[in-house]
Amino acid sequence: MTAIDRRVSVAPMMEWTDRHDRYFLRLISRRVLLYTEMVTTGALLHGPRERLLRHHPAEHPLAFQIGGCDPAEMADCARFVEDAGYGEININVGCPSDRVQNGRFGACLMAEPETVAACVAAMRDAVDIPVTVKSRIGIDDDDSYDSLARFVRTVAEAGCETFVVHARKAILAGLSPKQNREVPPLQYDKVWRLKREFPALEIVINGGIRTLPGIEDHLAQVDGVMIGREAYQNPYFLAEVDRRFFGAEDDIPERQAVVDALLPYIEREVADGVHLNRITRHILGLFQGERGARAWRRHLSENAHLPGAGTDVVRAAAARVGQG
Repeated sequence: MTAIDRRVSVAPMMEWTDRHDRYFLRLISRRVLLYTEMVTTGALLHGPRERLLRHHPAEHPLAFQIGGCDPAEMADCARFVEDAGYGEININVGCPSDRVQNGRFGACLMAEPETVAACVAAMRDAVDIPVTVKSRIGIDDDDSYDSLARFVRTVAEAGCETFVVHARKAILAGLSPKQNREVPPLQYDKVWRLKREFPALEIVINGGIRTLPGIEDHLAQVDGVMIGREAYQNPYFLAEVDRRFFGAEDDIPERQAVVDALLPYIEREVADGVHLNRITRHILGLFQGERGARAWRRHLSENAHLPGAGTDVVRAAAARVGQG
């Protein structure tokens, strides 16, 4: 299997990185690794599995993020993910929401490295694709480097070779998921230290990284950088990522060309019953910083939800770019 290049990736973001967003982002960047939203084992085992696993071949390279804590269920889900054609399955050990904690997965599992290790071992026995882990640097008052290193060591001994680490601890009570992305201070040095002390592991850093120089600085310390909200709110940023970190020059698309390439996809999806605003909500930031960006956003926001809305709405919005 072709090795996955994790130098730059886009974070799994609930309600954001759905299949429509991933198709759109892939029109901008051909090289960054994309992740699905987190899907729980319960949803995959008992819910609309085909819909949850659905993706377009153009989305690759693509990883699937799973949330769960039962090794047998995680192994079954890993098989579904591999059979569906994904190139990696990632275990969520970082989400701090109450709902996730009640299901005994996400960040609370940092207190149970043996459970995570058992899941990794079962999944690796079940599939050939890489099994990776996304975590925080700690939880609540258990946020020392020694605790983080113990977690990584235990899970690595079960066969996990790649750790994506959000460089903030998670506070499991008293903060919302949004606050957990902003209030706990970033501690990049702990993630950098992981790479120094576990040189054989692939260490990817996540959290608050929004610029090309910032990516470059981190790549001098670790193996990869995961971008979150910047990639969603300013998606054309990924074109510059391709140019700077993957050597792309001739095949960087212009923004209007991205719109043109998206139109056939929109036409197919709308014909299949998808409401236009389910797609256009992801593309509002395409022209960020360009003249007419506000008019683009306004036209989409005011018209994409209307009955019968289709590609004509997107074309009309794009015609407003560059006009005042």
